[in-house]
Amino acid sequence: MGQINRRHFLYTTAATAALLGAPSALRPARAAAVMGEPFDFSYDWLVQRARDSAAAPYVAPYRPDPEIVQQIDYEQHGKIKFRTQDSPFAGAGGAYPATFFHLGQFFGKSVAMHVVVNGQAREFEYSPDLFDMPDDSPARRLPSDSGFAGFRLQEWNGAQDWRTQDWVAFLGASYFRAIGASGQYGLSARGVVINAAVPDVPEEFPDFTEFYIDEAENPEQPVVVCALLNGPSITGAFRFYLMRGLDRTKGVQMEVEANLFLREDIQRLGLMPLTSMFWYGEYGRERLNDWRPEVHDSDGLALWTGSGERIWRPLNNPPFTTVSSFSDDNPRGFGLLQRDRNFDHYQDGVMYDRRPSLWVQPIEPLGAGRVELLEIPTDDEIHDNIGAFWVPDAPATKGSEFRLHYRLAWQDNEPFPAENVAQAKATRVGRGGEPGKPRPQDVFKFAVEFDRPAVMQQIPWGVFPKVNVTTSAGEIIRPFAEPVPNGNVWRAVFDLKIDPETMAEIRLFMDLEGRPLTETWMYQFDRRSLLPAL
Repeated sequence: MGQINRRHFLYTTAATAALLGAPSALRPARAAAVMGEPFDFSYDWLVQRARDSAAAPYVAPYRPDPEIVQQIDYEQHGKIKFRTQDSPFAGAGGAYPATFFHLGQFFGKSVAMHVVVNGQAREFEYSPDLFDMPDDSPARRLPSDSGFAGFRLQEWNGAQDWRTQDWVAFLGASYFRAIGASGQYGLSARGVVINAAVPDVPEEFPDFTEFYIDEAENPEQPVVVCALLNGPSITGAFRFYLMRGLDRTKGVQMEVEANLFLREDIQRLGLMPLTSMFWYGEYGRERLNDWRPEVHDSDGLALWTGSGERIWRPLNNPPFTTVSSFSDDNPRGFGLLQRDRNFDHYQDGVMYDRRPSLWVQPIEPLGAGRVELLEIPTDDEIHDNIGAFWVPDAPATKGSEFRLHYRLAWQDNEPFPAENVAQAKATRVGRGGEPGKPRPQDVFKFAVEFDRPAVMQQIPWGVFPKVNVTTSAGEIIRPFAEPVPNGNVWRAVFDLKIDPETMAEIRLFMDLEGRPLTETWMYQFDRRSLLPAL
């Protein structure tokens, strides 16, 4: 997945407003945007192009004058503003105007943009005149055919803030993101993941090289976007149905179809991938290095297995790169979630409490495979160090084809919460042992809090649930359950005695007379990740 600094361009809605700016009456008059010749377009045509391309040698995307593009750093890029009066679909021709990103230091590959109306596609051609930029901007020295880096969709063109507020963005390789119900950007999705965290094999980052943006006649219709994917080992065609609607509190929904074709063998093919950031939470080695209580875009991986089990795996900032696998047959969904919505737990103006959760729901069955969770060490919040994706059991060999059909829900909470079990709300880790006695160096205390009033209120007064906890290494000591004051929260507490430099996979749930009360909490514990904080 590569710990690459992409977070400079994870603009919040407020930052996007500053980037776009408002139209000015002082701008000089200029010709309208230039459109290419029309041609027939269909998704089937794009799929066939991807299939044919997989049988041909790979050709890398166009990189106009890389030396100049490298000079368009974060500061310079922020001064380049697309002129919203030239946005496709800004008038009567559609509901959601499209605006475009300029090339920059982190996004140096040219991406072709097309507008589709009534089955006819026309290229929206790049011109520096489409952007306001300083006279001394390095971008002015780029060739006239440089192209765009990506695009975003603005809010409904009937809204007063459409010029300054966007809701979905495609930018960089095959990355894309959307705001959630709280109007905030956070984690990202990707087209595919190729050989992430494979020893001695570099990760490959295929690119969306062409986009085809169809009009939506009214704001309650989806915007249909098709994309061509190209990389040394893979090609593909994607069709996105991007659904916003007038009720902004519902977040963003996407339906995605993808047809993938392999040019070469791939050791780890990650499908429907999600990418996020986790520095530290209530626990973690970096918590004494920063003034904020928590810093993360997501705090856990949620799984809904094919058998119906609900699993919650809190995220880690590990001492070294780790990959955790969760084998399954036809999972019902998975996602990287931001469950902690309390501002006091972050105390940060970048609004981590408002970052969206992202849930993947397969529409077509996936068969046998595994959800893999990739965690990479990080020492700052600017790095995306978390990945989650589906890896099929079917071999990813040259000539193979994969078809996907799934939904993505960008919301505050997962769209299909379990009704009959409580959710894990907090994971706390500290020194173990008994109060009033010296704290042993090899014992650690865990406290896992579960909350769901409708479930927890069923526990009779004076009755305590059973804590079922197992570990792959070490010894579990004194597990017990206790109610947390001032709420319908129950806490499972236990100590783990474990040798140095030993990793443990811990699994826990609470039950009452054999009936599960909670989802299954799973955690990968490496004491080396906690020692600096302790």
